[in-house]
Amino acid sequence: MSRMVELLYLTEEEIIEAGVLDMNECIKTIEKMFKLMGKGDYLLAGPNRNDHGLMLWFNKEEPFENIPKAGPDRRFMSLISYLGGDFDVIGNKWYGSNIENLNKGLPRSIHTFTLNDKDTGAPLSIMAGNLISSTRTGAVPAVFSKYLARSEAKVLGAVGGGAINQSCITAIVNTIDSIEKVVLYDLNVEKGEKIANRLSQQLHVEFEVVGDINDCTGQADILTVATSGKTKPFIKEEFIKKGALILLTGAAEFEESTLKKYRIVSDLWSMHEKWLEDGLSHPDGIASILDWTMSGQLLNLIHNNQYDNEIDDIGDIIIGNKQGRTSEDEIIICMMGGLPTEDVAWGYQVYQNALQRNIGTKLPLWNESYLTRES
Repeated sequence: MSRMVELLYLTEEEIIEAGVLDMNECIKTIEKMFKLMGKGDYLLAGPNRNDHGLMLWFNKEEPFENIPKAGPDRRFMSLISYLGGDFDVIGNKWYGSNIENLNKGLPRSIHTFTLNDKDTGAPLSIMAGNLISSTRTGAVPAVFSKYLARSEAKVLGAVGGGAINQSCITAIVNTIDSIEKVVLYDLNVEKGEKIANRLSQQLHVEFEVVGDINDCTGQADILTVATSGKTKPFIKEEFIKKGALILLTGAAEFEESTLKKYRIVSDLWSMHEKWLEDGLSHPDGIASILDWTMSGQLLNLIHNNQYDNEIDDIGDIIIGNKQGRTSEDEIIICMMGGLPTEDVAWGYQVYQNALQRNIGTKLPLWNESYLTRES
């Protein structure tokens, strides 16, 4: 029996060759993952198996000059999970994020992703993680749309034109055949026009760029929200269309009555509850999570005993344990925190593609471990 341990190293260029940008395959993979989540065949971190990951929390002031200080989208995180079924593997996404990266010609977040054998712990693969993350992030609202959008939804509204929402737009248009138009709102209208011109050619649907968020939300049968930074878009209830499906990949603000009135569906609500627990243990209290969690406003209501409605998980809906849309006029707000199992599912599929296509570089960890050599 060989004691050699080696892993497959995949650059970003190589994971592209292995199909990481194949949105249709990613959507199928993420749907398969949610079915496993509904059945409970997964593990997240922590003793209660509901932890999004382990994060370094930065403060606005630090006693030592070199310690990183809090800033928009500034964090380091390790997101580890196990996913069962045909995946049957453990993975970890490790990333640092800082919005100042954009001024350096770098992505806001820089990811690496590792797959490990569930029994030995040996690494199977280390790969560039940004496109694993961005593609699966787009696929998630597409799966939500498949199960929760009203029939014949014709208009997709998009709040934010960054890379993540471009991925969401692409996935939703590819999934919902009835979409005829995308209405894009971005703070930078000129940038929005450039994005719309490019995506309209790729997706073959009409695009309208608007400078008022209400013009976007007022038309949307499906609304995807994905913005970054400290300022969150405000969605007024009077401009929400009957039967709208609102997909929060990024944070947004609502009138409190909106959250209390309409149905909430999450990717995994127990993970959001863990964020509340983390926030309450922070020196700044719950305010420490409000800037970056899409569920922060709702969690604050729950903490103040101002919300007691049931929140459903999409996995339960997909496998039939909970009801999907109840009427064409039902308004549903979906909160998606980015499950670590999503990265495991799509990262594992890309890894399998790479093995089949002989892509990547095999790197030895050792030929024989020093610690197991016989003296």
